[in-house]
Amino acid sequence: MGNLDTLIQDLVIANRILAREEVVDAYGHVSVRHPDNPNCFLIARSLAPELVGLEDIVELDLDGQPVRPEDRSLYLERFIHAAIFAARPDVMAVVHAHAEDTLPFGIAQGTKLRPVIHSGSFIGTEVPVWDIADNFGETNLLVTNMAQASDLAKCLIAAAITAPTPLMPPSPTLLMPSGLSGLGASSVTSTSTAGVSRAVERGGHAAPPRVIAP
Repeated sequence: MGNLDTLIQDLVIANRILAREEVVDAYGHVSVRHPDNPNCFLIARSLAPELVGLEDIVELDLDGQPVRPEDRSLYLERFIHAAIFAARPDVMAVVHAHAEDTLPFGIAQGTKLRPVIHSGSFIGTEVPVWDIADNFGETNLLVTNMAQASDLAKCLIAAAITAPTPLMPPSPTLLMPSGLSGLGASSVTSTSTAGVSRAVERGGHAAPPRVIAP
């Protein structure tokens, strides 16, 4: 199995795990940069993550457009991935989710998302917040074009430049701080595997305690 085939298989597994862990709903998505062409990335067609298979993976350019003819519907917010990959050459994977556990931290002013145990240290001391209304006014809260997505990506660039602490540096080869808004959360990582792990862990630091009945 070649490197591309393995990456596609990992991407399918990432979709399934994120759906199983309830990190992504029917509209969440995960992508990886193409291993042979850094100006392209791989992402599923518009499909609930829990249903994604090998045949559902498509290749898009950094404008969010398919590199070969594609009749199937694509995610409306695929531009988030395109803009982040374009702005951050070091990023190899992106996860965008509408996880309810993290949504309040993009809205509430008084409480910030922060790590509470060592496994969440990748979050950093300051999680940037991006509000689409700041530069685009009243919208449907979806990032549906490159202008909006590029504005979001600038938030991640600024976060990468500002080092939090010596113990939690914004390493360009590992997870970078997430960009939160009222519409969800976007995380960048070095691999799809790391993206899955960090996305699940991030939700754990925001979620209320879960009680499992006997």
